[in-house]
Amino acid sequence: MPTPAQIDEQIELERDQIRQGLQQLRSNTRRLEEKSYASASVYGISSIETLLPLVVARIEATVHRIKERRNGRSFKEIQVYLSDLEPLAAAAIACKLTFDKVFSCKEGANALVKVCESIGTSIEDECQMRHYEQHAPGLLNVLKENYWHRSIGTQQKIKVISTLMNRYDVKRWTTWGAANRVKLGAWLLDCVMETSGWFFKDMQVQGKRRVNYVRPTPEFLEIKDQVMHDFELFAPLAYPMLIEPNDWTTDGKHGGYLLNEVMRGYDMVRRGKQGSIQGEMPVAFLNKLQKVGYRINPFIADVAETLVERRISVGKFVPILELALPPKPVDIADNKEARKSYRRAAAEVMNINANAFRRSCRTRMTMKAVARFRDRKKFFIPWSFDYRGRAYPIPEYLTVVDTDFGKSLLRFSEEAMMNKQAEEWLAFQVATTYGHDKATMPERLAWTSDNYELISRIALDPIDNLPDWEGAEEPWQFLAACDEFYHCVIERDRNFTGLMVATDATASGIQILSGLARDRSAAVLCNVVPSERPVDAYKVVADVSKPNIPDILHPFWDRKCTKRTVMTIPYNAKPFSNRSYIREALSEKGVKVEKEDLTQTVNAVRDAMNKVVPGPMAVMKWIEAEVSNAINRGDQELHWVTPSGFVVHQKLMKKHVERLQLQLLGSCEMHVATKDTNEVDKSRHKAATAPNLIHSLDSSLLCLATIRFAAPIATIHDSVLCRATDMSCLSSLVRETYMHLFAEHDFLTDFAHQINAESEPPIIGDLEPETVIDSTYFFC
Repeated sequence: MPTPAQIDEQIELERDQIRQGLQQLRSNTRRLEEKSYASASVYGISSIETLLPLVVARIEATVHRIKERRNGRSFKEIQVYLSDLEPLAAAAIACKLTFDKVFSCKEGANALVKVCESIGTSIEDECQMRHYEQHAPGLLNVLKENYWHRSIGTQQKIKVISTLMNRYDVKRWTTWGAANRVKLGAWLLDCVMETSGWFFKDMQVQGKRRVNYVRPTPEFLEIKDQVMHDFELFAPLAYPMLIEPNDWTTDGKHGGYLLNEVMRGYDMVRRGKQGSIQGEMPVAFLNKLQKVGYRINPFIADVAETLVERRISVGKFVPILELALPPKPVDIADNKEARKSYRRAAAEVMNINANAFRRSCRTRMTMKAVARFRDRKKFFIPWSFDYRGRAYPIPEYLTVVDTDFGKSLLRFSEEAMMNKQAEEWLAFQVATTYGHDKATMPERLAWTSDNYELISRIALDPIDNLPDWEGAEEPWQFLAACDEFYHCVIERDRNFTGLMVATDATASGIQILSGLARDRSAAVLCNVVPSERPVDAYKVVADVSKPNIPDILHPFWDRKCTKRTVMTIPYNAKPFSNRSYIREALSEKGVKVEKEDLTQTVNAVRDAMNKVVPGPMAVMKWIEAEVSNAINRGDQELHWVTPSGFVVHQKLMKKHVERLQLQLLGSCEMHVATKDTNEVDKSRHKAATAPNLIHSLDSSLLCLATIRFAAPIATIHDSVLCRATDMSCLSSLVRETYMHLFAEHDFLTDFAHQINAESEPPIIGDLEPETVIDSTYFFC
């Protein structure tokens, strides 16, 4: 039990997290206003989402009057400029620029003329880019890829593209002129002001001049304050806890953070049905995960701090990289060419720095958390479920669900005495994280045994031997494994181990579906059935599909080409996404595939899946058909209870959504929900049910195994992590749980009854799930 002093310390930490979250929210808002990007603030996004449909309707009504020749004189001059731009695009630009300028901290930015000019200029910029897209689409795409950095501003993008387009003799853009831009902007600003009632024109006398400004109305300021208040409730940073989190309960009592019972910022089931009650088993599983203690791996923290100082990136670990601006030419004031060259070179450096700063965000935040918890002997992670029953840590940093670097930072605080089995599992972790995850167990142990010198070199001097480990499949976890193996096995100056050793399911989607269908042929592919070495489902599908793909692709066709497609088809990935995965895999080999050849290849891979995993594919097809039947009968939602007792509620309603792709304004794609509906989204239900069923069952598998496991444990979707001393026991428990789950229960039939299916599920029945007990590579 925590002492009163420890409880007070935890409450103060949570209050500090709340203060930091509020400070960060307000600081980010202020920074956006200082950069004239208020449209990207939380109040800007929320307000524009509400306002946009109203402005669209106003523009559409005006366009309709223009077509009926009922336009007034003020419309006549702007008609030509609106003709090539859909109302949604014009409204989005007008709303964005209005918020950017009105709430900008720059003096005079909200002057009426400047607001109108900015809107009109942005409208012209968008039309100019569409002009280039119409007359030279291929060239525009190439220029964007090569010259259009995400970090450069809108005007610089326009300048770069227009200069290069003129160089290639593309039909020139005829500028509209400042007066027309202001008129167009003024009319669109009026649309925003009149439809919202959020802004007004305020005339100020400045000396002998009268200047009009655009200001927010008191009514909108109240709305803004309320939006900020609502967001502040969910702004606290989420860190690990210094004491065990509060238990969740079956009667709805909030667990996790101590102040969560008061603030109710985190629910036990994220996006779940309000007031839904969960069974005792899932709640016990969640509470057990929360009682596991962790501490920072000091070896990894030391290496990370050194690489931060030296600004060296390794994998997803990306410190801030800041290149110095080039020196200014001595004749920059008088030499136009020198000035132009300097500006171009400086812009490139600033682009690199801006991109590097953005990429380093997660690393910077993680290192900040490391500094806070490094000296703690033990800390804990609060957990919650998603609506499918999968467990997720609530904190964003210092958790097991993180990047390779983030995972490497954690050790179990409760360490265990080394033994022979622990030596083998540490050797397994070394070889697996290096990249030998497809090798047999003896091959992995042999690789580690043959590389004592490499492991020792890395453990003793990781900085000077950086090239030896940075190229590993999971470099940071490999580094942590080398350190543990060296001290526990080679040098033997460490008698206890707290390293997290991980084993993953082999193609978990197919494992679950093959169990549901009792399909032995599919079970063989995902190592449910014992084998001498791991079966590679991706390679099998590649081999079966190869005769049916274009001959020109045969030399390049291997498991890497099919991997993502095979992984995602059990989660209802469709041919469109299959195309992109296969195209990307071939592109990495330097192969450009034609459209017709790609279509043939995708069909060949999907046909191969039907041949090698017929049961899973039949189950997915049956689920889609029965979900369609359920929605057609009038069901508003689907729900089922998993073997662990978790209740899944799947409610997917339609929204009327318009998608807008703007060329400029950050090349943003805006998904605009113009109105909600009460109509069930049948297509989303059909696509989501099979994946959600799989997720709910792999969660049940880990839940039931974890409840029986009497040592520190963590889970990541379809992966388990424990100490090397305990992995043999945990592996056995996972296999036994799968056997009980699918040998003693016919859950697919249970599921059919729960959704009132109209047909019998397609169960092949030639798999004996008991065989998984002897499968070395089921979780590996």
